[in-house]
Amino acid sequence: MKLSRSIIEESIEKGKIVTEHFKYALPPMAFWTRKDWENKGSEFDEIRDCMLGWDVTDFGSEDFYKIGRVLLTLRNGLYKSEKYPKGYAEKLLIDPEHQRAPAHFHRNKREDIICRAGGNILVQLTKADKKGQPTDDKFSIAVDAMHKQLQPGEIVRLKPGMSVTIPPYTIHQFWGEEGTGVKFDGIGYTISNEISTVCDDWSDNVFLEPAVRFPKINEDVEPIHYLCHEYPKST
Repeated sequence: MKLSRSIIEESIEKGKIVTEHFKYALPPMAFWTRKDWENKGSEFDEIRDCMLGWDVTDFGSEDFYKIGRVLLTLRNGLYKSEKYPKGYAEKLLIDPEHQRAPAHFHRNKREDIICRAGGNILVQLTKADKKGQPTDDKFSIAVDAMHKQLQPGEIVRLKPGMSVTIPPYTIHQFWGEEGTGVKFDGIGYTISNEISTVCDDWSDNVFLEPAVRFPKINEDVEPIHYLCHEYPKST
């Protein structure tokens, strides 16, 4: 099974509604359609090359509303790039209750997850060894720059305004805590930000279970938006 284009487009529109409710202003690119992109020349190549924009995925789970993610990459660089030397990235995440990404870690990326508005974000953490295997060791994590010792699999609760720093080789999953978000169509929503070193979604994600970062798509409706990995090259 493939992720349906209809789910992608519905998720993007819901993302716009949720962020508008929280008065989180989005950049113009968040609203550009495929038609708009026909007039975007090489001056917009940073958006294309650094994969800025909407990112909707079910990680190949075939269960988007349980294992999935809706993000908007606002800024990013490229590793070892003189053209795009930016050393940091920022993503907006739409966090409905019950939905999460697969458990994973990054070999290089260090990230802060910041709960911005709505309800709480629950972050489950376990340290991985250099072979990528979960360990039974206690480990230190910074929550709002306060360092604390965690047990493997322990959950950190982030209320709006709080953040946690996730170093490389730290297995993590996070999601909107049930019953704490603002309701849209009966589902509680929270929004969060990921501030990190440069994000390389092609090669820096290590999933504990089989997963694909950018799944194949079932074109069941006419596409309106490009996802961050779909942009046509400039002419």
